[in-house]
Amino acid sequence: MNAATATPLSLDRLARARVLVVGDAMLDRYWFGAVERISPEAPVPVVRVEREEERLGGAANVALNVKTLGGQATLMTVVGDDEPARVLKKLLERDGVQTLLGHDEQLYTIVKLRVIGRSQQLIRVDFENQPTHEVLLDMLGDYERALPGFDAVLFSDYGKGGLTHIPHMIELARSAGKPVLVDPKGSDYSRYAGATVITPNRAELAQVIGGWSSEAQLHERSHKLREELGLEGLLLTRSEEGMSLFDAEGELRVAAQAREVFDVTGAGDTVIATLALMLAAGLPLREAVPIANRAGSIVVGKFGTASVSFEELFPS
Repeated sequence: MNAATATPLSLDRLARARVLVVGDAMLDRYWFGAVERISPEAPVPVVRVEREEERLGGAANVALNVKTLGGQATLMTVVGDDEPARVLKKLLERDGVQTLLGHDEQLYTIVKLRVIGRSQQLIRVDFENQPTHEVLLDMLGDYERALPGFDAVLFSDYGKGGLTHIPHMIELARSAGKPVLVDPKGSDYSRYAGATVITPNRAELAQVIGGWSSEAQLHERSHKLREELGLEGLLLTRSEEGMSLFDAEGELRVAAQAREVFDVTGAGDTVIATLALMLAAGLPLREAVPIANRAGSIVVGKFGTASVSFEELFPS
């Protein structure tokens, strides 16, 4: 291995690292077809579907990314009592992701249907409902009992109502001495106070600290937010600009790795999953960030929600 790809961690060490992923799981469906004409009913393409594919999405994709990299992943989530939930469970079993699944008859398991024609996404159709009650409430006891068996806890918040109790869950994990990572949503980050690290992208962070006109302004506002929330680190993912980690030492800037971008779907999942697994295996945050950046640069070269293997991340 050269210096750019060498890892301080062996595959055996990663295989012993255990990550609990908590959040909103989804089923990603893809319909691939040929586009040969425009509909006579409206100025839209007609897609003749030739192939269908189903993949893990949301928090389920995050857990899959941990597993694909060689770690042990357990997904804790609540799904409906419906056909997508059964498909989701089969996919998780097939891919070796352990589960702590709750079922709620009033909940629709989230499905994102993407119609693809001529290698382009033509439309995405979302199937979901906003829960009228706190879906994870009945699983708090399961969560607390499970904590000792994991090396890191990752919260994948998609703003679908599944993480109402995240402040208490973060507190429990930190009291148990576990690093806590959060992929945040919304404009109120106070609910993530006490986490080890949060990983917003540029648009998500701007919702909270406002837009910035200079790197100095970004630096000042990011550190202020990090200190207010009591975080060890705030990792800003910046797409073609790479990443910036704001921590007690200042700022660690990691440049994006030149690579053809095919699809950014799920890239954030890969970044935080890689980061969580590295921390679970004992790597310091500043050493884990460049590895997570490299994983993100690999996955954007793949179509749809995808993951990265140990061999891809650390080629010999």
